[in-house]
Amino acid sequence: MGAGKSTIGRCLAERLGRVFYDSDHEIERRTGASVPLIFAVEGEAGFRRWETLVLEDLVTRPNIVLATGGGAILAPGNRALLKAHGKTVYLHADWRTLWERVRRDRQRPLLQTDDPQARIMALLAERDPLYREAADLIVDTDQRAPHVAARVIVCGLKRISRVDHDA
Repeated sequence: MGAGKSTIGRCLAERLGRVFYDSDHEIERRTGASVPLIFAVEGEAGFRRWETLVLEDLVTRPNIVLATGGGAILAPGNRALLKAHGKTVYLHADWRTLWERVRRDRQRPLLQTDDPQARIMALLAERDPLYREAADLIVDTDQRAPHVAARVIVCGLKRISRVDHDA
């Protein structure tokens, strides 16, 4: 959370002429409930079930840019879906940057703890290896404006595509 998935994803979709989806927004649209409410009623496990259902649908759509929730990577089945249906970009940021970007946001259920800063560090420590394992491309977003990050992603995807075709 706070790496720029939604903001950069929109820029990337516009640049590529594709439709943008944010899986969290799609979950909210389909359930009629906010992410914090889903967490409150169904817990994290319930939210993760919704996340997988939505992901299974969205990854099969052609010509899209998809921003998943930060925890989507936790489920091995989700990682397999992402690998099987397109290229996965890990938007990496230092925990300090993530904290600065989300510290005033009260809509993040996983940060509703006594020490949200420590929670960000713990989430990053847990998820970073999974993101790196699943990623076709890693882009640092600490000091990049969203439109610049989108341009870096386009260049990286072109490079990956050339390598895939040459192999």
